[in-house]
Amino acid sequence: MNVNWQTLLKRTPTLAAGGVLLIAAFTLGFTRKAQSGQDPKPAPVHLAVDERPVDRTGRFTTSFAPIVKKVSPSVVKVSTAIRPKSGWSDGPSGDDTFLRRFFGEGFGSRGQQRNLHMPREHGVGSGVIVTKDGYILTNNHVVDGAEEVKVALQDGRDFTAKVVGRDPKSDVAVLKVAGSGLPFIELADSEKLEVGDVVLAIGNPFGIGQTVTMGMVSAKGRGNMGLDYEDFIQTDAAINPGNSGGALVDAEGRLVGVNTAILSRSGGNQGIGFAIPTNLAKSVMESLVQDGRVERGYLGVIIQDVTPALAKEFRLSERGGALVGDVEPKGPAAKAGVKSGDVVLEFNGKAVRDSRQLKLQVAQTKPGLTVPVKVLREGSTRTLEVTLKELPGSDKIARAERPQAQDTGTLNGVGVADLDRRTRAELDVPAHVNGAVVTEVEPDSAAHEAGLQPGDVILEINRQPVRNAQQAVQLTENPKDKTTLLRIWSKGASHYLVVDETKAG
Repeated sequence: MNVNWQTLLKRTPTLAAGGVLLIAAFTLGFTRKAQSGQDPKPAPVHLAVDERPVDRTGRFTTSFAPIVKKVSPSVVKVSTAIRPKSGWSDGPSGDDTFLRRFFGEGFGSRGQQRNLHMPREHGVGSGVIVTKDGYILTNNHVVDGAEEVKVALQDGRDFTAKVVGRDPKSDVAVLKVAGSGLPFIELADSEKLEVGDVVLAIGNPFGIGQTVTMGMVSAKGRGNMGLDYEDFIQTDAAINPGNSGGALVDAEGRLVGVNTAILSRSGGNQGIGFAIPTNLAKSVMESLVQDGRVERGYLGVIIQDVTPALAKEFRLSERGGALVGDVEPKGPAAKAGVKSGDVVLEFNGKAVRDSRQLKLQVAQTKPGLTVPVKVLREGSTRTLEVTLKELPGSDKIARAERPQAQDTGTLNGVGVADLDRRTRAELDVPAHVNGAVVTEVEPDSAAHEAGLQPGDVILEINRQPVRNAQQAVQLTENPKDKTTLLRIWSKGASHYLVVDETKAG
């Protein structure tokens, strides 16, 4: 590492994807009116839930007709309509004589706006009735922006539906129709679903009418689809536009997911569909019905996935868990004793697979609850009791950082400088952050491959605090081995990087 006094460089990362993620419905938008403080609090929604695992004895049926007959009456067509905002213009443009015949002589006169009314737009999707008194689960993107929502049952009945609430962060929406004794579906415990289980997708693709397709669970816990809270079930059951909000059911005829999106290059089904698991949809629905909004737990940490290199540095036998890069001062985690460098292994008695799963587990926990959090610290485990708060309006704390690239490389080709007042102002570095600012990272260096960028602030090297550039250089000289653990501050939070020079050259 060299001390370098060059002007700081700024770099913008780019992302690329090999396919297109499509919402599986034609969609519009809805703005939910705030509830009056004098409105009585709604009664809790009561959902029928069967938590037994599906039969996996290996028996296979020649027909799913009995299951389809059982559940299809609860799957509905959702039609939406929206009147686009009127087009406004400030005065005449060319010869308005023809338009004045229809809009009056005042049309287009100087100083007067003209209002061009646009026709309604329509969308169609699916939904599933989950209570006998008419609560319906669907996707947020199905009803987003709709000024009118209609629901059509398989038996020919039509209802005008009220949008109880929407949650764009999970793409769940709840509708309500005025009815009783309606056909509803029983929910399964989606946690007990396994890859290889047979599933049926029921919905209204392309608006042609109710359609059933069969496949299996291809994967669980899928994410990185662009939502804040994701835990998708992946299936190869055919899902197409219009299926959004429809039912994904198991071989027992229980709801395991709400069909949401497809990954496709053509816009049609290519065997990669995604559904929101019922456990997540149920949690969001209960909050929307009871509180009119979604209450999410708040832990107060910045977390990242554990890469193989990080697992080695933190003495983890496996890659599971979520590494704490930073702890919000005076937040719930800080008060409970969670520290930067801890690896969260369990949350509230459940194993933590990665940072995204921990984020989801925290979000689904009611604020105010005290839960056990098992962490690994310096090779030994301990359990801390954390009392969660409610997530603030911004998700800047309990969010999962994007996975780092494979952590390989060294600090060769890295330039650093002292963190002076001018640099702090340019990079918006808080006063409590101390270290050495990275001024240069050679593009072909291993440090660059590990994710280090100009503008990052090195806080620790091999768990030793860094006060200035000179100390950073000293801490990289004559190391015990060629693997370096960095704690850096970047974009408002700190996280860890491992630079491994054993593969260099």
